[in-house]
Parts: sequence; structure tokens; C-alpha cells
Amino acid sequence: MSENSYFWFEAISMVAITAILLADLLIVFKRPHIPSTKESSLWVAFYAVLAVIFGLIIGQLFGATKATEFFAGWLTEYSLSIDNLFVFVIIMTRFAVPKKYQQEVLMVGVVLALVLRGIFIVVGASLIEQFSWIFYIFGAFLLYTAYHQAFRSHEDEEETESKLIQLLRKRIQVSDGFDGAKIRTLVNGKKVFTPMIVVFAAIALTDVMFAFDSIPAIFGITTDPFIVFTANVFALMGLRQLYFLLGGLLDKLEYLKYGIAFILGFIGFKLVAHAMHVNELPFINGGKHIEWAPEISSNTSLIVIVASIAVSAIVSVITANRKKAKSN
Repeated sequence: MSENSYFWFEAISMVAITAILLADLLIVFKRPHIPSTKESSLWVAFYAVLAVIFGLIIGQLFGATKATEFFAGWLTEYSLSIDNLFVFVIIMTRFAVPKKYQQEVLMVGVVLALVLRGIFIVVGASLIEQFSWIFYIFGAFLLYTAYHQAFRSHEDEEETESKLIQLLRKRIQVSDGFDGAKIRTLVNGKKVFTPMIVVFAAIALTDVMFAFDSIPAIFGITTDPFIVFTANVFALMGLRQLYFLLGGLLDKLEYLKYGIAFILGFIGFKLVAHAMHVNELPFINGGKHIEWAPEISSNTSLIVIVASIAVSAIVSVITANRKKAKSN
């Protein structure tokens, strides 16, 4: 199809996605509640099916390559979003956020993540267009992140957030308890912040950290900004429902981080290989392209991503069941 057709598809898609997100946001703030397992399951399934339908439409209109890129990007971002939930659980638990208001906190987290990733996508796309060598930096960063992902613990995030929280408490006056989902309340006739402002700050910091990981990762799969953004949006859709659906099950997915680390490492290698293939740096191979550098296809990427998620999830479930059997 023509570039004009692709433009109109992008425009219509963005309008539809925005409408869905606004409707979801309205539901959260109009009816704050603790979603049941059934409700959470239906919403997670709805958004997953929506993503699959969107990918199939892309394939039908613009070819299998574009569809494969979308699915690979969506699954990569989805796996990173699940990892993000681990940190959200820590934040909610540490501040004892009432479950009734956790939906609102999560929705704010999702909106912040979308805004931050949107900014990172625009910047990343501009850098890639201007400087082909940026793939070297993205690749090296992802290889480092993969190592960090495999060997770090969530206590590291806790330590970083604790420093932020201490800094905030020194700068602003925070009440002892929550006042619903409000960030400001009256204490002895004086307006002060509630702990909700600290929760939002911790969530924002988490979103920034994960945006640094996720955007270079998906640019290793596709450089189409539209595919990059929609894959991120669909990965974040239903994230708050997934939080309530998984609940305590997150702790049982102990090997998921290794699957994610492998995905990040694989994409990092792919980015470095691509940078070598299009190399223009004068101090590397005399500024000439390195023809023997492998070009990994979107289909290969999709297979590796699906296999990594599946294997890490299955091993996690088997291990959790064995531990449970031993304890009984």
C-alpha cells in the first residue's frame, strides 16, 4: 500500500488507541474498586486479543514483515512490563497503598510510562535517522542491561527509590496517612502532601528506568516509530489488570528475569551486528561496511523472544510447584 494509506492507518489507529485509553482512565477514576480475578482476566484477555487483531490487520494491509515486527516488539515490551510489575508490587507494599486506590496509582504509572516512552521514541528515531553509529551504543547498553537484569535483585530498585523518598521527605511535608487517592490534604488546618505523592514519585522513577531499557530493545526489532509506539501502547494496556490478576504469583516467576535478560542480550547482539553491517565509523574497518556481520531477521527475533518467555515461565512454574510440594 502507498505511504498515504499508511499515514491514514496510523492516524485512525492513534485516534482509536487514545479513545480506548481515555475510556479505561475514566472507568478507573469514576469507579475505584478492587477488580475480581474474573474481571481482571477478561480485561487482560481483551487487550491481548486486541493486540493480536491489530497485528493481523497490519499484516493484511502492509505485509508479513511489518506484522512480525509488531508482534516481536509487543512481546518484548510485554515481558519487560511484567518485570515492571515486580517493582510496582514492592512500591504498593512498602507504602501500604489501600487496594481500592491501587488502580488509580497503576493508571497514573501507565500514563507516565506512555508519555516517557513517547518522548524516548521520538528522540531515538531522530538519533537513528541522523547517526547510524547509535546502534553501537544501543547494542552495548542492552548487553549491559541484560547482565544487570540477570544478576540484580529488586532490592537494588528499592535502594534507589529509598534515596528518592528520603530526598522528597526532606524537601516537602508529608502526612502520616493517606486521604483516599488525594496527593494533598489538610492536617491541623494546613495543606500538606499525602504519602501518595511519594508513591507517584517512586512510580515515575520506575517508569524512567524501564523506558531506558525498553526503547533501545524495540528499536533493535524495528525502526518504524509507529510500530515502536503501538507495540509499547499495547504492552501497557491491561497492565493494571494484570497486576491484580497475577498478585502473589509474581514471586513465583523467579526465572522470568533470566528470560528477559536473554531477550535483551539477543537484541543487543543484533543491534551491534546491524551497526557493523552499516558501519560508517572511520576507526572501525576503515569506515567501510562489515559485510560478514549477520543480519538477523524479524522472524528469527520473534521465535527467540517467544521461546525465551515460554521457557523461563515454564521453568518458573515447575520450580514453584516443586518447592510447594516439598513444603507440604
